[in-house]
Amino acid sequence: MLNTKELWDNVLVELEQSLSKANFATWFRDTHILKIDDGVVYLGVPNQFVKDWLASKYHKQILKSVRALFDTARSLEYAISKNTPRRHDTEVPRKALPQLTPAAIGELPLSEYYINKDNNLNPRYTLDSFVVGSFNELAHAAAQAIIKRPGISYNPLFIYGDTGVGKTHLIQAIGNSIKHMGPDKKVLYVTSEKFLLDYVTSLQNNKTNAFKEKYRQYDVLIMDDIQFFSKKEKIQEELFHLFNTLYDNNKQIIFSSDQHPNMIQSLEERLKSRFSAGMIVPITGPDHESRVAILKTKAAQSNFILADDIGHYLADAVSGNIRELEGILNTIVCKKELENRELTLADVKALVKDAARPKRVIAPKDIIKTIADFYQVEEGSIYEKTRRKEVVKPRQIIMYILREDFHISYPTIGEKLGGRDHTTVIHSCEKVKHDLKLDSALGAEVAQIRAMLK
Repeated sequence: MLNTKELWDNVLVELEQSLSKANFATWFRDTHILKIDDGVVYLGVPNQFVKDWLASKYHKQILKSVRALFDTARSLEYAISKNTPRRHDTEVPRKALPQLTPAAIGELPLSEYYINKDNNLNPRYTLDSFVVGSFNELAHAAAQAIIKRPGISYNPLFIYGDTGVGKTHLIQAIGNSIKHMGPDKKVLYVTSEKFLLDYVTSLQNNKTNAFKEKYRQYDVLIMDDIQFFSKKEKIQEELFHLFNTLYDNNKQIIFSSDQHPNMIQSLEERLKSRFSAGMIVPITGPDHESRVAILKTKAAQSNFILADDIGHYLADAVSGNIRELEGILNTIVCKKELENRELTLADVKALVKDAARPKRVIAPKDIIKTIADFYQVEEGSIYEKTRRKEVVKPRQIIMYILREDFHISYPTIGEKLGGRDHTTVIHSCEKVKHDLKLDSALGAEVAQIRAMLK
C-alpha cells in the first residue's frame, strides 16, 4: 500500500531522472497530491505560473509516471494550494486504486479545472479559445459543420498533425459545443490508451458485452491518439465493429492521430477505408502570423500584455509546437511577476536561449526514407532513373526539403539522389515552389512531412 505522499514521492523520483536539476527544482518544488477522487488525481501547486507550466509542458510525462504506480488514474488536474501538507494518511493500493476519501484539506476552487467524469470533456477547451489561422482553418470549418449537423456532416472526422498543434483542443471543443447545444446528447471523449485499457479489463473479467454496450450508447464518440493502435490487431477489430455500429446509426465519430491513417504502421485496410469515408484533415504547424496571434491570446488569458516586438521575436525564435510557445510565454510571465518589472526584448532573448533544445541532426537518407514511406513508394526507386509519376513527385519534394529546410547544396543533393545533375535539382526545387503557391493539398502534404521530420 502507498499513501498519497509516497505515491507522489515515487513519481518525483522518476521525473527527476529525466529532467535537469534546475528544471526539476524550479517546477516541482512544493508540489503535492491534494486528493484522488474517482480516478482524478488533483495535484497541488504553489501558484498560477507553475500550474500553467506543468499543464503545458509536463502533463503527459507526469500522468504517465502516476499511472505506472496507480493504473486506474483517469486524469490529472492542477489546483493552486499555498500550504504543502507534510503528511498524507490516505492509503493508495499499488496498481488497484478504489475511490479515495479526500485528505483533510480545505475546500479548493476546483470547479474551473473539473473534467466531467461522465464524458471526460475539459470545459476549458472551447471554440472561442481556439485560435484559427491558415494552418487549421479547414479543420475548424469541419468542426463547425459537425456541430450543426452531428452524424451527418463529415462522419467520421479524422484530424491529424504533429503533437502540440491543437488537435485535442479542437476535438474536445466539438464535444463541448454539441453538449451545450443539446444537453441530452451522449458524448464521450476517450484516449486510445483508455479505450485499450477498458477492453483488456473487460477480457480479464469476462465482460466484453458490457464493454461493447458502454461504447455503443453514445451519440458522439471522440477518440484521441489512435496511432497507438498500430500493430494491435484485437483492438483494431473491436474498433472496426464499434465504428460500424455507430456509423450505421448516424452517430458522430471523431478521431485524432499524429499522422495520416495511411501512414499508421500495421493499421488494417478496412479501418483506413472507414476513415476515408468522411473527412481526413491535417492541422499543420502555425505560420508566423498565427503564432503571434496564439501568443497574444494566451498572454491575454494571463492578463499579460505582450509587446509586438517580443511577440514577433518569439514567433520566429521558438521553432517548436504551440505547447512550447505557451511554455516560454509562461516563463516570461513568471519572470515578470517575480521581478515585478516589464521585460525587455534582451531579457526575453536570454530566456529563450536558456530554454532552447539542441536540434537533432537528420541524415539525408532518413529524410529520403520518411518521404518515400509517406508517398508509399519503394525507397530504392527514388534513386533510379525512372520518370514514373508516382516516383517523380516524392523525389522532387525530397530535393525541395533538402534544399529549403536543410540548406544542402544542389550538387550534393544530386549526388545523394543517384548522381543527378545539379540543374535537375534546381528545376525540381523551383517546380515544387511554384506548385505550393497553387495547390493547397500539396502544401498540407509538405507541412505534414516537415512535422514528421521534427
